[in-house]
Amino acid sequence: MSEPKPYSEACARNREPILEVLRRHFADRRRVLEIGSGTGQHAVHFAAAMPQLTWQTSELPGHLAGVRRWLEEAALANLPPPLALDVAGPWPERPFDALFTANTLHIMSWAHVCALFAALPGILAPDALVAVYGPFNYGGNFTSDSNAAFDVWLKARSSESGVRDFEAVDALARCAGLALLEDCALPAHNHLLLWQRTGAR
Repeated sequence: MSEPKPYSEACARNREPILEVLRRHFADRRRVLEIGSGTGQHAVHFAAAMPQLTWQTSELPGHLAGVRRWLEEAALANLPPPLALDVAGPWPERPFDALFTANTLHIMSWAHVCALFAALPGILAPDALVAVYGPFNYGGNFTSDSNAAFDVWLKARSSESGVRDFEAVDALARCAGLALLEDCALPAHNHLLLWQRTGAR
């Protein structure tokens, strides 16, 4: 018997609010790279809703099997096989006009967050958009008691994890040639941040 698909309740809850924002910003996009695709649920949902996009998933090698199960069951023409990708290692060479990542920055170490943004100029098209979803602190403060408790839980699992400061992440984006387009407050005290390469639009 084949293994069941991995499942994330959080993905099921947040996919529609995220999609509402992505529909506006990704309407003219054609090739998206998703960093840290997790279970693959977001990829299947967004690729089905935005068929003009080729949605390229990626994950650490140990998580690819679960992503493949979701993609194979969906059988969507705009969902190519997932890529093995560690943000600190080699990146795809073909340029993408959009990048999406959800609930990853607080899991990876700060060094890996820095590596992710440092790699973007090499893989993004001149007018590319970058969309990052997750919890963020503002002015060094948590936006809710639940995010503060989540940060404690994250740090108990790994001292290198934690809810990131918006200002620090935006500084990395600016160093990578990105300008903030929109900061969307979404349910459960999360935000969807959107940047574009400087000079576009």
